[in-house]
Amino acid sequence: MNIAAPINTHPNALHPVKVAEIDPVTLQVMRGSLETIAEEMAHVLYRMSFSSIIRESEDLGAGLFDRDFNTLCESESTPMHIGSIPAYLRGIRDTLEDGEWYEGDVVVHNHPYHGSSHTPDLAIVMPVFYQGRLVGFAGNTAHHVDIGAATPGLIIDVPDVYAEGMLFAGTKLYRKGVPNNAMWNFIRNNSRAAQQIVSDIEAQVASARLGARRFVELLEKYGEDTVFQAAKQLMEYAERMMRQRISEIPDGEYSAEGWFDDDGRNRGQQLKAKVTVRVRGDELDVDMTGSADQTPTAYNVPFEGSTKVAAYAAFRKLLLDACTSDVRVPSNEGSFRPINVIAPLGSIYNPKSPASAEARFTQCNRMIDLILRALAPVMPDKVIAGSSASISFAAYSGVRPSGDYWVFLEVNEGAYGGRPRSDGPDCIDNLMANTRNNPLEDLAMHIPMICDRYELRDDAPPGAGEYRGGLGVVKAQRVLTPGFITHESERHTDAPWGVFGGTEGATGRCLIYNSDTPETVRDMYSKFSGEAVKANDVMAYYGPNGGGYGSPLNRKPQQVLEDVLDGFYSADHARDIYGVIVNLEDETVDVEATAKLRTTLSKQ
Repeated sequence: MNIAAPINTHPNALHPVKVAEIDPVTLQVMRGSLETIAEEMAHVLYRMSFSSIIRESEDLGAGLFDRDFNTLCESESTPMHIGSIPAYLRGIRDTLEDGEWYEGDVVVHNHPYHGSSHTPDLAIVMPVFYQGRLVGFAGNTAHHVDIGAATPGLIIDVPDVYAEGMLFAGTKLYRKGVPNNAMWNFIRNNSRAAQQIVSDIEAQVASARLGARRFVELLEKYGEDTVFQAAKQLMEYAERMMRQRISEIPDGEYSAEGWFDDDGRNRGQQLKAKVTVRVRGDELDVDMTGSADQTPTAYNVPFEGSTKVAAYAAFRKLLLDACTSDVRVPSNEGSFRPINVIAPLGSIYNPKSPASAEARFTQCNRMIDLILRALAPVMPDKVIAGSSASISFAAYSGVRPSGDYWVFLEVNEGAYGGRPRSDGPDCIDNLMANTRNNPLEDLAMHIPMICDRYELRDDAPPGAGEYRGGLGVVKAQRVLTPGFITHESERHTDAPWGVFGGTEGATGRCLIYNSDTPETVRDMYSKFSGEAVKANDVMAYYGPNGGGYGSPLNRKPQQVLEDVLDGFYSADHARDIYGVIVNLEDETVDVEATAKLRTTLSKQ
């Protein structure tokens, strides 16, 4: 069955409905049903996948969408995945093979200049037909270990988008339910990890099929008009709640800026990131004007699939998160509508084709960090100090004695900045990644690598404050075969900032130890591509420590003592920065001496 009539493709258009407003009880039933479908789709995807980046880290997103590409429901997965699928759908609309949807079609799509977040995030989309008519879509995205790029797993220093590997634009893996075997063979023959990528795509197809089936079951149970009227009301509710929260921010223009280390090729040339938030009543702009021009490497950000999504994620977390909102607001298209995102064409946040744009995550993290910094003066009870705002995304690869290529992707943790009422969490995922830790046992079972060290940093203190910053991770991985490492990280030169009197945190580091001469240590840049390593070489990553919130002199002395005893910083640091005199012999605080010292320090 094909589409017989043109479709309204305006991003804010709604499915036409013919019923009165849904009562609150039925509305909540619909909301629960939709959310359950999205979670079930995600569950099927990560349970069926072969690669650890999906199976263990859950670097994925899944949901249902109406025929105008509005998000009806989304899984509680990675915001950069689920938030980008409407942009994927608009890109598929413009590039769809055959130009029409049929029942049983399955499309794969990852083109960054047609809506994708970046090329390794393959989307699988199925049309949903009900009573012979297209009514919506079931879709998901997931990060794949290798799509045949210039270097295994990840890329940074490449000249254009065509060096990123396989590009799919509205490509049908199934036509009317029949597999496109030529395309499956193409995928299988153009990846270093053929079995993994094919199996992971099959898991995505199963997830999408489940979502489509559950969508139809919902329509059959409640009726098409009732379901879409409920979806319309849920989106309107999410929009009202977002507008209400935005209206609580004083009107004005708020800016902040920071610096990226480099573009992965031109060393020592920092790149500026600037964000301006303009609040006007119940709407706002997120303007990236003033940020660096696009780079000649992959260190750029696709505008539709990543820049806009990062802005949406920032305000969804800041204003409607479970920790910042008294009521639970559904995750759907409505919350995006009051937010307008701007980035000049030809800039790092909106590159021109054919610029490469695969290594884009740290820029999005920093964008969110800068939004929080910009709004700190008017939202002191909502924002946090500077976080690591840097993904440590590492691709390890090599060839087994059997001749099989192995590729392993790993996301390492950083830390958050101090918060209005508590310390920044230690060793936690990035602001918008929401991925899970990959168990070391799983690594040892499937990959020729050994983890030599995995703990909190002990070489640099966190940012000091009434609420200190979190501590980053130290992770040292030993490869057991010759191969290559590509590493995408940030903040080797620009430390996470402190707020309201807090001090900055600590920058990150990356070291490679030579197995032949253990005393030989290479201090690596934050980003490098295809670094050749020998068997038993080790890469050690040190995640940035978060900045502090509030004056260190206001931190409770007992908390300072506990930090010293935990090894987070020294007794000298406690004395010089916090004004707390710690007696290490009896593990106590000298209360009288501390009071005198703090009085002295407060006058300086």
